[in-house]
Amino acid sequence: MLARNAESLYWIGRYVERADDTARILDVSVHQLLEDATVDPDATSRQLLAVLGIEPPDDGKVLDVWSLTELVAYSGENAGSIVASVNSARENTKGAREVVSSEMWECLNTMYNAVPERQRYARTVGPHAFFSFVEERAAMFAGLADSTMSRDDGWRFLVLGRSVERVDMIVRLLLSRVGDKASSPGWVTVLRSAGAHDTYLRTYRGALDAGRVVQFLLLDRLFPRSVFHALRQAESCLEHLDHQPSVRVGARAEALRLLGQARSDLEFLRPHDLLEDLPRRLKALQTTVRDVGEAVSLQYFHSVPWVAWTNAKVTS
Repeated sequence: MLARNAESLYWIGRYVERADDTARILDVSVHQLLEDATVDPDATSRQLLAVLGIEPPDDGKVLDVWSLTELVAYSGENAGSIVASVNSARENTKGAREVVSSEMWECLNTMYNAVPERQRYARTVGPHAFFSFVEERAAMFAGLADSTMSRDDGWRFLVLGRSVERVDMIVRLLLSRVGDKASSPGWVTVLRSAGAHDTYLRTYRGALDAGRVVQFLLLDRLFPRSVFHALRQAESCLEHLDHQPSVRVGARAEALRLLGQARSDLEFLRPHDLLEDLPRRLKALQTTVRDVGEAVSLQYFHSVPWVAWTNAKVTS
């Protein structure tokens, strides 16, 4: 597979997942701001921007639900916004038409073209309509990818990008609540933002506390949006992408080594030790995600530059 196509597929997976996760997080946060009069809109908005890694505006204005939505959802200039993620996913798909199905291209292209109209509609009836649209289109794209792509290297790069981005977003969500009490309602917000609330309640029969929420989102082996499940899926993709014969000692590639180390650290962690030093553990996972992205880029996408010899002289 050409490096440019592999890179496009990897980033398509990341951008679609980023748009989906951001829409989920913002949908829950906006609902909380609109329904709960005790919540400070400015403080909550700035906390959410910190979770998403978006710099707040420096104009000194107080943030509210409308300015937050404009910045995180609708802004085309903000690289971390939903609209920017949709635009980037569409551009990468446009440049890799030969390795994605026509159904996948039509899904993203239709989504891209519908965004302006959906924005106008959401500004009239409320932002939930826009978030639901993004979540539905992201789910449609994932379903089309599952049903129309061969399980070859292209598929693996797409799933690798999606899995790496999912780890990053779940870790960001958990970092936003590490200082909360075990019985804080903020943990319900985390579950809803991760699309995990109903599955969590069925798994733990309605019992809610911080330890179980963190355990579910970090360690659960069956829930597809847990950190452990995403790490294992990304690791499996890299193992299949590496077509070299097996070696006798260690992992051959840096990205695979990093993912394997992070996955094993979680796999053999005792659940009752999970909350101990949780911020350090989550920040280490964030660092791993960044390092994995760089390692994947160096290994698969960046070829050795062509060297032109100039002013060469032949000496006798």
